Amino acid sequence: MIDERAFDRITKYIHEAKKAKEIELIAGGNYDKSVGYFIEPTIFLSSDPHYVTMCEEIFGPVLTIYIYEDEKFEDIIKLADATSSYGLTGAIFASDKRAIELLTSELKNAAGNFYINDKSTGAVVNQQPFGGARRSGTNDKAGSMLNLLRWVSPRVIKENFNPPTDYRYPFMKKE
Repeated sequence: MIDERAFDRITKYIHEAKKAKEIELIAGGNYDKSVGYFIEPTIFLSSDPHYVTMCEEIFGPVLTIYIYEDEKFEDIIKLADATSSYGLTGAIFASDKRAIELLTSELKNAAGNFYINDKSTGAVVNQQPFGGARRSGTNDKAGSMLNLLRWVSPRVIKENFNPPTDYRYPFMKKE
């Protein structure tokens, strides 16, 4: 991790998850700050889709998996859209075009950057705008012209070189 503060914050999530009844450690879970701030990539399986590691932005090598029944697919879409107040990036993996269309439509407000069949860390600096939604940012897309609007106050000025001589618009004329 970048520093001790980040290390301590992320290892707290791991430590608490290891104690939670609804969480199973699948892989990793070790960490060490004797030389640097190393956190082993960690994978948890959760029986609770609202467990904290499913809802928070951790910014560390922690992945939490929640398994659902196929017939609950549309309910899970709603759950995914409503579970977290954060929305930096999101990714879906599918080969069924109808599923891709449905997920893209239903999750339109779930993430500032949305990836289809690509890793969610795929934004290329200076090539793809990047910005989060919800509590993950203002969605102003750093790296794009859209970001400029965040730093300016647009002003519109109209100058007419053929000033009107009557207050009425042409459609107001009697026929």
